[in-house]
Amino acid sequence: MPHGAPFVPRVVPGGDVDAFVSGRFTGSDADGWPCRGTVILHAPAHRVRPFAGDGTVTAIDDDRCALEAGSWSWGALAASFGRFEVAMEVVGPPELAEAFAVQAARFAAAGSSAEESRRGS
Repeated sequence: MPHGAPFVPRVVPGGDVDAFVSGRFTGSDADGWPCRGTVILHAPAHRVRPFAGDGTVTAIDDDRCALEAGSWSWGALAASFGRFEVAMEVVGPPELAEAFAVQAARFAAAGSSAEESRRGS
């Protein structure tokens, strides 16, 4: 015996289930991520591609690739590029470079506080 109201299917906005679900992961219904940027990663494209999500990987040479990706904020985008743990260069835009500078200061402060804690104990 069922409990509660029966399930009533709703119409998917836009009519395309794939586009609707993908839109939830790319930042918005229409325009994708509000913050998009590109870096050159010092890693081969074949190592980056499996972890690029909805980003676009373009091989530059055997040891470097460009990755264009998006996120909700510039800080989150910088952090997402940092997950590759390789040297990189910001192609653009300037807001992404600034977000890297802010993130670098945050990480440096966190490292300093950890060092102070070690010395104090």
